Amino acid sequence: MKFTRLPLVMSAGLLMLMTSSCDNVKTVTDNAEAKAGKMLARMTLDEKIGQMSQLDLGYFRDPEQLKQAVRDGRCGSLLNFLGTEQVNELQRIAVEESRLGIPLILGRDVIHGYRTIFPIPLGMAASWNPEAVRQAFRISSVEASAHGVRWTFAPMIDITWDPRWGRIAEGCGEDPFLASTLATAMVRGIQGDSLNDPTSLAACAKHYVGYGFAEAGRDYNTTYISEPVLRNVVLKPFHAAKEAGAQTFMSAFNDLNGIPTSGNAFTLKKILREEWGFDGFVVSDWASVTEMINHGYAEDEKDAAAKAINAGVEMEMATTSYYDNIKSLLEEKKITMEEIDNAVRDILKVKYRLGLFDNPYTDPQAGKKILDPAFLDHARTVARQSAVLLRNENSTLPLSADGISSVAVIGPLADAPRDQLGTWCFDGRAENSVTPLAAIREVLGEKRVNYVQALSYSRDKSKAGFAAAVAAARRSDAVLFFGGEEWILSGEGQSRGEIDMPGAQTELLEALAATGKPVILVIMAGRPLAIGRELEISDAVLYAWHGGTMAGPAIADLLFGKESPSGKLPVTFVKGAGQIPFYYYRNNTGRPANDQAWTPFDSIPVVNPQSSLGYKSFHLDYGFTPLLPFGYGLSYTTFEYSDLALSSQVMNMDGTLTVKAKVTNTGNMDADEIIQFYVRDRVGSITRPIKELKGYKRLRINRGETAEVEFALTAADLAFFNGKETVTEPGKFDVWIGPSSDEGLHSDFILQ
Repeated sequence: MKFTRLPLVMSAGLLMLMTSSCDNVKTVTDNAEAKAGKMLARMTLDEKIGQMSQLDLGYFRDPEQLKQAVRDGRCGSLLNFLGTEQVNELQRIAVEESRLGIPLILGRDVIHGYRTIFPIPLGMAASWNPEAVRQAFRISSVEASAHGVRWTFAPMIDITWDPRWGRIAEGCGEDPFLASTLATAMVRGIQGDSLNDPTSLAACAKHYVGYGFAEAGRDYNTTYISEPVLRNVVLKPFHAAKEAGAQTFMSAFNDLNGIPTSGNAFTLKKILREEWGFDGFVVSDWASVTEMINHGYAEDEKDAAAKAINAGVEMEMATTSYYDNIKSLLEEKKITMEEIDNAVRDILKVKYRLGLFDNPYTDPQAGKKILDPAFLDHARTVARQSAVLLRNENSTLPLSADGISSVAVIGPLADAPRDQLGTWCFDGRAENSVTPLAAIREVLGEKRVNYVQALSYSRDKSKAGFAAAVAAARRSDAVLFFGGEEWILSGEGQSRGEIDMPGAQTELLEALAATGKPVILVIMAGRPLAIGRELEISDAVLYAWHGGTMAGPAIADLLFGKESPSGKLPVTFVKGAGQIPFYYYRNNTGRPANDQAWTPFDSIPVVNPQSSLGYKSFHLDYGFTPLLPFGYGLSYTTFEYSDLALSSQVMNMDGTLTVKAKVTNTGNMDADEIIQFYVRDRVGSITRPIKELKGYKRLRINRGETAEVEFALTAADLAFFNGKETVTEPGKFDVWIGPSSDEGLHSDFILQ
């Protein structure tokens, strides 16, 4: 057996344009504060109000009205304006024809790619590869900036415990540590090494804050979050984004404990400004200022504007309550000029840092970089690393391209180029997608692929195509079924009450399994689905999410063994909607269930004493475990964990504890493994989670080789908010190193 140390993460060899250091993003301040102050002193009140207003194309009746608004300084930012020629003309008017020559900042939702579309963010989170994610967002910024965009409303880093919520697709899952590392990577990718690089965009951390905790997973719904959960979970990735240099934050749609987030001074001023020292600006989400009227928190638009400004929202998106009411609010002393000046100063600082005052224009030649082959290659890599192998009975996968006579390719998503792009994809084009069907035909040739769509879309309930699909399966060596969700079933406003496979997909899968041929299920979806039945009847299951432009080739790479699947789940998979919420770092109860303390639903006798079921915390029909745990994912090879070792059994408050283990590839294929490090605080001043992720490493381990992994732990890593203050408490702690939240080598230590 060969022993070797391996690097933390493999780096894709992309163009120099994509590369950047992993140090904190270098914001070119160039005395931005002083410059903003000088500009502010020259501005009229109308011009200040204009900087606090972001308007969408739909606001303007015609192009001349738009140009005049820019000429008059009535808007500091425009939303959803694209195209080099159009943007450059608007910038020319702003800098040459307006009184002060203040450039515009053009915003756009570039969530997981611009023209080169990467997997949905939840899919990228399954890669557990911050460097690959950083590069993906760098590419997105390079492409978007070529069309004049210099500000993107990303990353979306809302933690959620509810897969019914449609916008789970846009986030990084349930864990604050994983989400924080990815938030850092996303911000650094978006903003690059230097903000004044023409390919850099200003990042926007959203949705601040608590949006992912909407009751029942219904979008825009109310949220109630205790301060310990808020600080220990929900705020973590936002703080990471701020530390990475994110220039803007976006207030959310929801209310938080009774106060809409666009009017919440506790989160916007006390935490974001006073505690964290945030030095950029805050923008509202679309119409979230005036929606405070619907919340019942503001009487009218004037009242909404006052409450948002006083809370710390500095730019209003899409609506015009600021533009229409700031003057009268000042006269009535409901807001102060200090608030206005602070807001405008912050907006100007970001424009100076982006270099917009020096060069507001877009190079017409920059568009040649869009869909660069290196970009597409990286999209393929990320899609491949994002896919999670959930089942592989009898080593059904990988298939041998040389040894197989034919395959049946069946299902509504086998050749659905728009669906594979996923939600929040405004600028990606279906014609640029390479579908799984196309990729499989490229590997096997036309004659060895028996394609039957069978269901025209994921919700299709018609069985008219079943017979043809079954016939194709019978004349094939194996069945590849591509199912899941259409793209429109996830994303903003796309919440679901049930999260099972829609339409007649499961029935079709059962009919295919009845042929006796090996059935390989590839799921393309925007959320974790309740797929217990599908796992049971399939020989192999690959969860590919909505994988983006190059999803097809990435999936083919995995199906035919060019690479081993290596993704791990960034979110717990539940057995059904009734099990929600279910997250791995939940607190224990006073009566935790175990294998000996519960009775399965179908095993309950008809006649029972009252105490027969154990009085433990579980569901009669679901039990006490999820369908699949956080961090879970299989490989084509096997890994053995051994030799867990702590540098000491006692750790001092000012010391560092190192935890080591060895991981050996005991199988027959070179592959990546994601090694996870968990900690438990056994006793605290408030109840503590049963496990918390504190580190992870993605390693390439060749067959027969052993890698040694090491994690360092300090007292700061063990700190938590107990309802009054942030503390690190002495006591006994458990540690695990393993392949998921549900497995691993275990030891313990004492903190004193």
